[in-house]
Amino acid sequence: MSAPTAALHTLHGRPLLAWRCARPGLAISSAIHGGGIGPRSWVLNATVVTDYDHPDPAAHVAEMADELGMSGDGVGLLTAVDVRHEVTSVDGGVQASVTTGVSHPVWAAAREPAAQAWTPGTINAVCWSPVRLSEAALVNAVATVAEAKAQALVESGVAGTGTVTDATVVLCPLDGEAEPYCGPRSRIGAGLARAVHAAVTAGLRVQHPRHREDPDR
Repeated sequence: MSAPTAALHTLHGRPLLAWRCARPGLAISSAIHGGGIGPRSWVLNATVVTDYDHPDPAAHVAEMADELGMSGDGVGLLTAVDVRHEVTSVDGGVQASVTTGVSHPVWAAAREPAAQAWTPGTINAVCWSPVRLSEAALVNAVATVAEAKAQALVESGVAGTGTVTDATVVLCPLDGEAEPYCGPRSRIGAGLARAVHAAVTAGLRVQHPRHREDPDR
């Protein structure tokens, strides 16, 4: 599907990116709101405070969507990164729009205590496939995003494969013949991997990506 243009909004003094689909797409996501697999009509990537402690983040996303007049089911991602630093890369018809913050990177297999509470994701990837993907290929796509992100981090000298609350959404058309694969050497997955890698690499060059509160507010 063609990726809609992201609209930049400001809600309660903080920036938010919103994508409104002309027609619902089939999505897979690990987001706090609208995660799972199913039709989705919109995506939000919203900046929240660093010490975000809303008791119900999913409900908070729903409130923001209502304020923007978003209808139908959608996906909502939250981050402490200023989403105005979002980087978009396109490769082979696949688009990846990523906000990148790695103030607390981790190695995925490190022996560390489990996180006890949800916190806003710091690497959020919103990705669009131009063709239909099977459900298995959608799962494969999420793995491809994670692999490309990890490669970008390691190549850039970051000591970790990501952060503990990174989130991903991949959307594709609901109709058409479904691609069965989306690994990094498949027809769609190759472009997805390169687009994510390029967007994360560029995002890592941003100095001080976290949102700075207005002292006059």
